[in-house]
Amino acid sequence: MEQHQLTVTGMTCAACSSRIEKVLNRMDGVDAKVNLATEVATVNLDQIQVEQVIARIEKLGYGAHIRVEEDLYLHERQLKTKRNRVILSSILSLPLLYTMFGHMPYTNNVYMPNILMNPYFQWFIASIVQFGIGYPFFISAYKALINKSANMDVLVVMGTMSAYLYSVYQTLTMHHPHLYFETSAVLITLILLGKYFEARAKGKSSDAIRKLVQLQSKTAMVERDGQPLEVPVKYIEMTDIVLVKPGEKFPIDGLIIEGNTSVDESMLTGESIPVTKSAGQTVYSATINQTGAVKIQPTKAIDDTMLAHIIKIVEQAQGSKAEIQRIADKVSNVFVPIVVLIAMITFLLWYFVITNGDLNAAFQSAIAVLVIACPCALGLATPTSIMAGTGRAAELGILFKGGEYLETSGKLTAIVLDKTGTITKGQPEVTDIIGLTDKEYQYVQALEAHSEHPIASAISKETGHKVTSVQSITGQGIQGVVDGQLVEVGNLKMFNTLGTFEKTYLTLSQSKTVVIVRIDGKLKGLIAVSDPIKENAKEAILSMHAMGLEVYLLTGDQKSVANAVAKEVGIKNIYAEVLPEEKLNVVKTIKAHHKTGMVGDGINDAPALAEADVGIAMGTGTDIAIETSDITLVKGDITKVTEAIQISKLTVRNIKQNLFFAFIYNIIGIPIAASGMLAPWIAGAAMAFSSVSVVLNALRLQRIKLK
Repeated sequence: MEQHQLTVTGMTCAACSSRIEKVLNRMDGVDAKVNLATEVATVNLDQIQVEQVIARIEKLGYGAHIRVEEDLYLHERQLKTKRNRVILSSILSLPLLYTMFGHMPYTNNVYMPNILMNPYFQWFIASIVQFGIGYPFFISAYKALINKSANMDVLVVMGTMSAYLYSVYQTLTMHHPHLYFETSAVLITLILLGKYFEARAKGKSSDAIRKLVQLQSKTAMVERDGQPLEVPVKYIEMTDIVLVKPGEKFPIDGLIIEGNTSVDESMLTGESIPVTKSAGQTVYSATINQTGAVKIQPTKAIDDTMLAHIIKIVEQAQGSKAEIQRIADKVSNVFVPIVVLIAMITFLLWYFVITNGDLNAAFQSAIAVLVIACPCALGLATPTSIMAGTGRAAELGILFKGGEYLETSGKLTAIVLDKTGTITKGQPEVTDIIGLTDKEYQYVQALEAHSEHPIASAISKETGHKVTSVQSITGQGIQGVVDGQLVEVGNLKMFNTLGTFEKTYLTLSQSKTVVIVRIDGKLKGLIAVSDPIKENAKEAILSMHAMGLEVYLLTGDQKSVANAVAKEVGIKNIYAEVLPEEKLNVVKTIKAHHKTGMVGDGINDAPALAEADVGIAMGTGTDIAIETSDITLVKGDITKVTEAIQISKLTVRNIKQNLFFAFIYNIIGIPIAASGMLAPWIAGAAMAFSSVSVVLNALRLQRIKLK
C-alpha cells in the first residue's frame, strides 16, 4: 500500500479526529490514522488516489493537504492567532465582568459608569465576543451536529447562547432587565484561554520532529573527478566520495574508506564516550567527527539514513498513541440532547398545560433550565484542575505537556529507565587510580591535556610539568616526554603485557574504561574512568519499588556495565546492548503487560519516549528527548518521577470531585427550574456558584505537599 501523510486543519477535539478517521476507514482501499496532537493523518492507500481522500476530508468541513516540511512551522502562526484572540476577548469581557458589582448588595459606593450599565452597550460588546471572537465554537459545534455527534463546543455554544439570548430578550422586553451578557463573554474567554494552553502543549510534538530535521547537515563536501565540490546534502550521489573534517557532522551514512578518527555518536547511542573509527567501519548521519579528517563512501540515500529512520519512528510512535477522550466530551454526547429535550418539554408543558398560552412564563422556565444547565462548571472542571496541578508540578520542577498525561501518569505500573544521563551523570569521571604515585598521576594529567579524547578530558589537568614530543596513536592512546621521562597512556592494544595489573585490569574493565600507564618503559599502573551513578538514583528507584512499580534498565552499553549499574541501584530487569530502534521494541514488549513510563535523555531515546504510554525526559538531556516526551523533569532529578505520579493521582481525584460539583447543581437545579420555581437570574447565580466551587476546589492542588 502507498503511504501518505496529510496535514489536517480545523480539528478542535478528539471527536473531530475520531470522526475523520471513521469516515476515511469506510472508504475502499484506505487505512487511516488521525492524530489530533500532531494534526496529521497517516493514510495507507490501495488503488485510490490521495486527492480523493483529501476531497473526503474537505467534504466533512476540515482542511487537508499533503504534508510538507513548512507545516512544521504552521503551528507557531496558529498559536499566535489563538493568543491574540484570548487577549482581545479578555479586554472586551472585563467591562462586562465589572458590571456585576452594580447588581451586588453593599456595592453602592463602587464607581459604575452609566454606559457600562446600558443594556444596549452590553449587548454590543457581548455580541462581538459571542459571534466575532467565539465563531470557532459555532463552526466546530455545527460540524459536530451535522456529523451526528456532540462535543464540548456544542455545550459551549448552548450555554453561552442561552445566557446571551435570554439577555437579549430581557433587553428588548423589560424596563429593568436582568442581564447575563457577562456570563457568556467570560465563559468564552476562559475556554479560549484553556484551548490556547492546550494548543501550546500539542505543538511540542511537531517541535520534536522539526528539531530532528534540523540535525541534518545542509551541505556536504564531495570529491568528484578528483576535485572537491560543496553540494546540498540531498544531491549527494552513491558514487560520491564525501570529505569530512574534524568538528563537522557526517552528512550521510557511509563507510570510511580513508583516515582514522573518533566519532561522537551520543546523539544516536546516548553514550558520552566517543567511538574510534577507521577504514571499513560505518559512520552515521548527524554524528560528529572529532579528531581526524576522513573520506567516506555513502551507503544509504539521504531518506534512508539512521537519522531519517529515527524521525520516521518518532512520527509513527506519536501517531499510534491513543487519544484520551476527556470526561466532559464523553458526557456531552448524552448531556446535551437530554438538557435540550428537558427544556423543550418544559416550554411545551408550561405553554399548553400549566399556563394555557402564557408565552413569557413558558419561555422563562425553559430558559431557566438551559441557564442552570449551562456547562460553565462542566467546562471548567477539567482545565482548572489541570492548570492548578500542572502549576504546582512546575513549582516542583515537573513539566507536564498536557492534561492527558496527568491522567495517564497515575495509572503507570512499570517504569523503563535509560542508563546514561538518567541513572548515571552522563559525563566520564576518574573512579580508580591503581599503582600510581601522586607525581606519576600528575605526569599523566599533564600529557592528557594535549589530547582531545573525552577520556583525556576526564583525566587532564594543567600541572606545570613540561611536556614535549607528544604523539597521538590513533585508536590506542598517547605518548610524550614529561620532565624528561617518556610517558605512555593507552588501551590494551598499546601494550603487550599487563604484568601484575592483569587481574585488576580484568576486574575493572568489566564495568569501566581502563587506561594503562607506562613510564620509561615500565608499567606503573591503571586509571579507570566511568560514568558515575547519580547520588539520588538508588533512593529514587527504592521509591518506585515502594509504589509497586516494575522497574527496568534499558541501555545501549555492554552487558557487564549494565549489570554493575543495575546491581548498585537495585534493578533486576535489564535490557543491555540495545540499539535505538530496538529500544522502541523493548518498550512495546513491556507495554503489552504494563502501563509503561519511559525515562530518558538522549536522541536515541526519542522513539521509545514517544512509544511509551508516558515519556519522561530529563531536563538536562537533549532538546529532542524533551520535545518528544510528555513530561520533563527540569533539573534531571530522577526522584521527580514518583512525584509526577503522585501529582497525577491527586489531580485526577480533584477532577472527579469537580465533576461532582458541576453536576450536583444540574441534578438539583434542573427539576426546580422546570417546575417554574427558579427564576433565570437565580439559575444564573446557581450556575456561577457551581463554577466558583469548581475553581476553589481546583486551587487546593496548588498547596499539595508530597510524601
